[in-house]
Amino acid sequence: MRHNFDAQRRETFDTFRDMPKGEKLPDRAEVDFLFLPEEEEARYAPLEKALKAKGFKVSRDEDLLVATLTLPITPEAIWEAERMATEIALGFDFYPDGWDLGLE
Repeated sequence: MRHNFDAQRRETFDTFRDMPKGEKLPDRAEVDFLFLPEEEEARYAPLEKALKAKGFKVSRDEDLLVATLTLPITPEAIWEAERMATEIALGFDFYPDGWDLGLE
């Protein structure tokens, strides 16, 4: 099945559009991009290496792989990094499970 990048992009831009008015976001912050494996025998190590080569910090929370990058907090900047990480992840049979700001 082909991944729908247009729908993924819309979700990212909709997230910004649907934020409550007056909510102040930082100019820059860590953004966590979340990926889950398609298969039980997931190849985490090669995916981690590929993401690190593009500047992402990588961690795992059980099956979830988290690729983190510090970015300007704009829909355009987040989408650009999200698309790059997703293209890499799909090549290793992982699928995107959203993103969030690494803020507490």
